[in-house]
Amino acid sequence: MRAMPLILPAHLAVLALAALLAACGETETTATEIPVIDQTVAAYVNGEPVFEGDVELEAVARGLINAGQDFSAEDEEHRIILEQLIDQKLMAQEAARQQLDREPSGQRRLEMARERILGNLLVESLVAQQVTEEAIDKMYAEQVRLQQANDQVSVAHILVDTKDEADALFRQIEQGETFESLVFNNSKDTRTRMENGDLGYLAPNDLAEPFPVVIANTPEGEVSPPFETADGWHILKVKDRRTEPPKTREEMRPEIAAFLTLNEVSRILRRLRTEATIEQGGGEIYLPSTQPAAPITQSPPGDDDL
Repeated sequence: MRAMPLILPAHLAVLALAALLAACGETETTATEIPVIDQTVAAYVNGEPVFEGDVELEAVARGLINAGQDFSAEDEEHRIILEQLIDQKLMAQEAARQQLDREPSGQRRLEMARERILGNLLVESLVAQQVTEEAIDKMYAEQVRLQQANDQVSVAHILVDTKDEADALFRQIEQGETFESLVFNNSKDTRTRMENGDLGYLAPNDLAEPFPVVIANTPEGEVSPPFETADGWHILKVKDRRTEPPKTREEMRPEIAAFLTLNEVSRILRRLRTEATIEQGGGEIYLPSTQPAAPITQSPPGDDDL
């Protein structure tokens, strides 16, 4: 089973686009962070500011940088985007001077743009609250379980009592020692130490956590960093696979984050539609109410008010 069951209606991706650019980028920030807008002034256009945060947001939207990544004014792409934002503000100022924003069509388009932006802000809020690294870990473990349902993997391990022992052995392997040369004198698993730690071909899902995830994240022929189980600390080697390995967590993270985001959008839309009053138009022309609000009157104070 190789296809990931991460499917939602495609039209929801439009609502989530702005947040996904921030939430799914491979950055050093966690999924729970909301970008802070830098209000340092990059330029003034007829007295109106263009902020550094505007430049960075535009760069993220174009895929030039990840959310939260440094974007120096010395970068050529920074200069290009800033010049384009200056041109955009000049054109907006001229449109306002010509009062195009006061025409009915202009006002409606501005309102639609405002609605899109508010929707994206809501999505960003949902990402901050729900698309956490813990949620991504949980879904990744489930995806690994599904994808390794029929897998057979040949693995070996070294088992020791403490993290310090495991870390020391792992450093030796990183420095050139072979996994096999360290098993006999260090592993406390008496059943496998005479066999270079070999556990044979196993179904990863038959093993205790976190073995399935560790196996998924360890390429064939490579050794995993130390990890802990109820038996102690392990270093694991994946010797062979009889099936295609699943994607690693980092490879799958953007897809999982996108799915979680769209799932939250779908959930809140279902609630909002249930609570809302929605009526299909009958073809009539909409005429907003022009009835002035009733004036607020105040009665003269009575004897009790004196």
